[in-house]
Amino acid sequence: MKQDIHPDYGYVVFRDKGADYSFLTRSTLTSDETTEWEDGNTYPVVDVQISSASHPFWTGKSRVLDDEGRVAKFYKKYGKTPKE
Repeated sequence: MKQDIHPDYGYVVFRDKGADYSFLTRSTLTSDETTEWEDGNTYPVVDVQISSASHPFWTGKSRVLDDEGRVAKFYKKYGKTPKE
């Protein structure tokens, strides 16, 4: 591995403010903002918009889209059906 070309790889707290959830992991991301973690150490914190605590796939609160209705509306508007 070449020396002095890789970014620092250290501990970072990722925080999802919408779900009030945060987790500590290692990353090359960094931030000027810091937070004190449960172990008493201070780590840089990166705010994210979505995490496993707020993503519909992981929470089970997903929406079902009516794709068939949209496709039928398209064919009605433009006059062709898939069988033609």
